[in-house]
Amino acid sequence: MSRRPAGSRRRPGALRAGERRFTVGAVLVVVPLLVITGKLWLLQGVDSGQYALAATEDRISVRDIAALRGSVVDRDGDPLAYTVEASRVTADPTLVADPARTALALTTLLDVPVSELTELLSEEGRYVVLASRVPPETVDAIEELGLGGVFSEDDPVRLYPGGSVAGQVVGFVGRDGEGLAGIEQTFDEQLAGTPGERRVEVGSGGHPIPSGIDESTPAVDGETVELTVDADLQFVMEQRLAEACRDGETTRASAVVLDVHTGEVVAMGSCPGYDPGAYSETDPELLGNPVVSDVFEPGSVMKAVTLAAAIEEGKATPETVLSVDGRIQAGDVVVRDAHDHEPIDWTVTGILAKSSNVGTIMLAREVGDATLEEYLRAFGLGSTTGIELPGESAGILEESEDWTESRAANVPIGQGVSVTTLQMASVYQAIANDGVRIEPRIVSSVGGETPPAPDSTRVLSESTAEDVAYMLEAVVGPGGTAPLAQVEGYRVAGKTGTAQRANPECNCYAGGGYVTTFVGFAPADDPQYVVAVDLERPTSDAEGGQVAAPVFADIMRQALTADGIVPSGTPRPDFVLTGPDD
Repeated sequence: MSRRPAGSRRRPGALRAGERRFTVGAVLVVVPLLVITGKLWLLQGVDSGQYALAATEDRISVRDIAALRGSVVDRDGDPLAYTVEASRVTADPTLVADPARTALALTTLLDVPVSELTELLSEEGRYVVLASRVPPETVDAIEELGLGGVFSEDDPVRLYPGGSVAGQVVGFVGRDGEGLAGIEQTFDEQLAGTPGERRVEVGSGGHPIPSGIDESTPAVDGETVELTVDADLQFVMEQRLAEACRDGETTRASAVVLDVHTGEVVAMGSCPGYDPGAYSETDPELLGNPVVSDVFEPGSVMKAVTLAAAIEEGKATPETVLSVDGRIQAGDVVVRDAHDHEPIDWTVTGILAKSSNVGTIMLAREVGDATLEEYLRAFGLGSTTGIELPGESAGILEESEDWTESRAANVPIGQGVSVTTLQMASVYQAIANDGVRIEPRIVSSVGGETPPAPDSTRVLSESTAEDVAYMLEAVVGPGGTAPLAQVEGYRVAGKTGTAQRANPECNCYAGGGYVTTFVGFAPADDPQYVVAVDLERPTSDAEGGQVAAPVFADIMRQALTADGIVPSGTPRPDFVLTGPDD
């Protein structure tokens, strides 16, 4: 083998190949180091703040702060519905190190058995409810224990201190806190308020870090809704209605009390009612307000409207005498008075006091169907009153051009037309208020602000209203159909009603029983309150003067005496019910 002579030169190609291999190796080592160094520099320098912020955000827990729902109070500010602070105690089982030990620490505070808590804390999910409606002091005690994985969230409790008193008016809220009936539904937005938010930095156990972020946007509590209702009168009224419903024949009893001069609802309710705090345990069919939503044929209480139209139109006066037979032909039917009789010379006052169907129809024919319809609608029939309650019915009033001869005879006496209890009360409020009807209202303020005044309409002249009031007082006086409506010391004006009730089984009147009513006002010489009562009695033929008038008297007596209304200062007038020869 030959050797390269000493001092001889290396071949250029071999040198470049070696250098290239060295350079490539160096690059393969140095470049990754430079990349790693750059990344470290970016992480520690340029991006460190962003990563730190992201890590912090991962530890931020956002919790809602519940707004306390506003109260519903009566006219004196006494609460009918209010909300108290409470919490729901929850847990994340994945963060609970020792379920049995945690359960033992909580059992007394939550009044839940250890076994039940242990089972909940051992579940596989990340959210379980340990207890609801936990008072604030208990939550504070739990937080002091510092139990990992145990939390609390707002769970306010809605309370109805009066139970069923005014329950149909106040309504109730669902499990999510949304108003589902009554005032709770109508004013849900104002009552609900606006929830707040709390952003808090938490540690590995899910609890706030003492020195961490803790930012809050406070909740805005709901507004107070003040009603025109007098809770004391409401209680007495509901007790009297419940008594009526226990008579074995009354399946439903409703009543409403209006202030004559303002149209304000002072009391409103029905039997059977319900407790808003236990609405979920109540028959769904009872979770309404029949006073504004259920309609019925009112019967003879409607005669006041017919006779008012006759007087206002100049067709008669209270002293006008008519020869009234016991029956009258109306198309293909014969309409009779409650008791058959030979022709009697009755004054118009006597026709109302004796509740003569025939005499009323005679006067209605003088008025005319179209004109009578105008008065019915002016009194508010066939349209809603605008009361601040959901589910109000407009009732049923056909246009007069569609009335048959028999319908034209039935409407003036309160059959073939359907109304709500509130509508009938509103009719008599207009008569008692010198002929001016004021749309009934039940809310006096929302958040301290008074709503706009309700609309008012003059339906009758003052003189006609006075004449009708005089005739209505004769109904309660000697010879009238409602002596049981009298209230000691006060002059009373009003009208009975006994209307056939439709039988839903045959869609006819046969076997349907009756709806008995009484609507009136007192004192008749200085009206302050209107009370309307109706009783649904499907198996009874008792008349309004027998069963509804006494209920009216008891409610009116309470309204007058509780409000300190002085007894009537003038004697009841002498009423002329018949002509000079009878």
